[in-house]
Amino acid sequence: MILRPIREADIPRIEAGSSTPEGTGELQWFGYRTFHMMRERVTKDGYLGPEAGGLVVEYDSEVAGWVTWSKHFWGPEVTSWGWTIGIILFPAFRGRGIGTAAQKELTDYLFAHTQAERIQAFTDVSNVAEQRALEKAGYQREGVLRRAQWRNGEWHDQILYAALRDRRGHI
Repeated sequence: MILRPIREADIPRIEAGSSTPEGTGELQWFGYRTFHMMRERVTKDGYLGPEAGGLVVEYDSEVAGWVTWSKHFWGPEVTSWGWTIGIILFPAFRGRGIGTAAQKELTDYLFAHTQAERIQAFTDVSNVAEQRALEKAGYQREGVLRRAQWRNGEWHDQILYAALRDRRGHI
């Protein structure tokens, strides 16, 4: 498994894998959407901006999914920010530890190349596989965000996880 910058040629695979409930899985399905902004971002800055970014998850030379990060503020933007990460892994690649490895590698990458002290992720309370993946990637459960996500016509509780930079600069 490797993470690498998104290429224009990857976008059709990302779009196909992310455009149906079967591709994203029921817990990541938020309805149909366009990928024109991803195309614009890849052309403009390689989808690697200072406020948000994304990388392809590649496994055996195939696009297995993608990871993203965006700034989240807990106070003044200059001093109180961290990253929120996310992952979409296509069905053929689930259940093999690829998601855990991708999230661990993304976390290490963000701690190595940014000054973030905190990286967080959240997942549906029923998504036990992702909860395990985050814990294996070094994240700790912090609490439940009640009715935080609107999906499929109703509100869903989410579990918040976070990894903190240690004194040596890693998690």
